[in-house]
Amino acid sequence: MKTARLLAAAILAGTAAGALAQADYPAKPIRWLIPFTPGGGTDFVSRTVGTRLAESTKWQIILENMPGAGGNLAIAAAAKAQPDGYTIVIGQTDNVMLGPWLYPNVGYDTVKSFAPIVQVSVAPLAIVSNVATGPGPKLANTADFLARGRSGAGVSWATAGNGSAGHLFGEQIRSTTGIRLLQVPYKGAAPALADVMGGSVDVAIMSVPSVLGLVKGGKLTPLAVTTSKRSHMLPDVPTLDEAGIKGVEAGIWLGLFAPAGTPPAIVARLNAEVNKVLAMPDIREKISAGGATAVGGTIEEFAAFVRADYAKWGRIAKEANIKIE
Repeated sequence: MKTARLLAAAILAGTAAGALAQADYPAKPIRWLIPFTPGGGTDFVSRTVGTRLAESTKWQIILENMPGAGGNLAIAAAAKAQPDGYTIVIGQTDNVMLGPWLYPNVGYDTVKSFAPIVQVSVAPLAIVSNVATGPGPKLANTADFLARGRSGAGVSWATAGNGSAGHLFGEQIRSTTGIRLLQVPYKGAAPALADVMGGSVDVAIMSVPSVLGLVKGGKLTPLAVTTSKRSHMLPDVPTLDEAGIKGVEAGIWLGLFAPAGTPPAIVARLNAEVNKVLAMPDIREKISAGGATAVGGTIEEFAAFVRADYAKWGRIAKEANIKIE
């Protein structure tokens, strides 16, 4: 009986201490890991939201770029961090969704290693072709794209690298339509788009923010966007569904994660404060100007989305037999 009373007292004391710690959260700076170098879309959204979060809450937030291993380095570091709410990471389709399916010993399990906090933004991919020097573009629309793909020549498509979202999405288009696609992987979006503009590759499948300036500058022709709704940045460009390719949809999304085991009260606090930032008109406008859309929502909605999206990309990777050493 005495042992039982002591155990019960210890549990109550621990619970009270944990509750007090959560009530005082945050008592020190929060590390917000960014899996890519400064200047890209993930960095832009992170700094837009993270800076305003610090301003609105008076929290100390350290925005830390940790590039490497295709974005997987920062995700793995977050998975191994103490689950105390002082390390969070912004994940995206290319790393959180694809990493464990494509790389051996990636260092984390997307569903088991994290506590989802909130979805931050989403941006469609776009299929773009070069603009020919003659009377018009070589591939002016999705019908041209499909016709070329059904021909003996097929379509060459540039991606930002093996295992990127553009790679796997192209495999999904190939599987759905039966057209011939030849992937040409590059080390990033810039060299891939340069070769599309030069005409040595037919098309690229990239995020809208990465191609927007070149499209507006008349250097690339957008054939379609990959989400169910048109992009507000390319309102005249049809969706794949509108262009006749049914059942194929994807976007590049960003979301915040904490290590698994982070106290639910802390995750809920982070969710609530980030949602307040994402609801601010100037923040929504700034994210929109970068080619993405602010999202937000509940922890439960984001967790369910992560599970479903992870399973979808796993099916695509397995069907295409994609593995990266």
